[in-house]
Amino acid sequence: MTGAQHAHEPGGHAGHEGHAHGVAADADRRWLAIALTLIASFMAIEVVIGIIAQSLALISDAAHMLTDAVSIVLALIAMRLAARPARGGFTYGLKRAEILSAQANGLTLLLLGAWLAYEAVLRLIDPPEVEGGLVLGTALAGIAVNIAAAWCISKANRTSLNVEGAYQHILNDLFAFIGTAVAGLIVLLTEFARADAIATLVVVVLMVRAGYGLVRESGRIFLEAAPAHLDPDTIGDRLVAHGTVTEVHDLHVWTITSGQPALSAHVLVDPGADCHTVRRDLERTLHTDYGISHTTLQVDHAPADLLEVRAGAFDDAHCETPHGPVHRDEPHPH
Repeated sequence: MTGAQHAHEPGGHAGHEGHAHGVAADADRRWLAIALTLIASFMAIEVVIGIIAQSLALISDAAHMLTDAVSIVLALIAMRLAARPARGGFTYGLKRAEILSAQANGLTLLLLGAWLAYEAVLRLIDPPEVEGGLVLGTALAGIAVNIAAAWCISKANRTSLNVEGAYQHILNDLFAFIGTAVAGLIVLLTEFARADAIATLVVVVLMVRAGYGLVRESGRIFLEAAPAHLDPDTIGDRLVAHGTVTEVHDLHVWTITSGQPALSAHVLVDPGADCHTVRRDLERTLHTDYGISHTTLQVDHAPADLLEVRAGAFDDAHCETPHGPVHRDEPHPH
């Protein structure tokens, strides 16, 4: 007797996928569009002022704002794609378009950081004349614009790695403007032109940190790794602790897209147990204890010979190529 079923949270995936805190997809797009308008408008002004002031910090901020705008555009496109229903060969739909967007955001932060670090080192060696007053005034205006843009994106659903990627771009740009304002003030008061390049290097460190985090998290999803907060071995031991479960194997935990963990496993139960009741109990445990509502459990009765083998043995009749450890309610390898 076999029981296999997909379990979904009440309300499931209908019309509100991946939004854990009640922000609608249309609201997300509206907030992102407002932030995009603010960023793009100010970026055009900053490029002109940066060239006039000969400030690498301002030009780097403008370049960063360009990546901010691109990241928001990618986020908006990814939201549209992710909202499309599953069909044909795309059995999960295009939900991972959001993760592609997040990874692109992380990569652009890393690449831009490398370029700015190179330019900053050159300016440390041979600093140009910098108009401190223009730098300071523009940076202060940039701080205001980025605070407004960051506030807009914070109103969207940041549990989405896609939205978080755009938010990290804006937040790093805000830090960049703060650093640029400090550098402009130093140049204005002391004529120490290298302060401009030093501020750029500080911002580069922040960009690399944020970019690495986005690439790492998106990479885990693409490589089908378990979510960082879920330990498959712990989950397997928890499932096999059910009174009638004798073994759990082929246990897989992965993330479909941001905030949507999924699990599948082959579960063997006592010959007299009700497979469907056990499956429902395990699904309830996974949902309540681990927040996993998308589950596929194949539940079978354990053959008599399996109940008699020693710990660590495996019944080849069930799975010719088992993946991962075999969980039993006794000492076993992990």
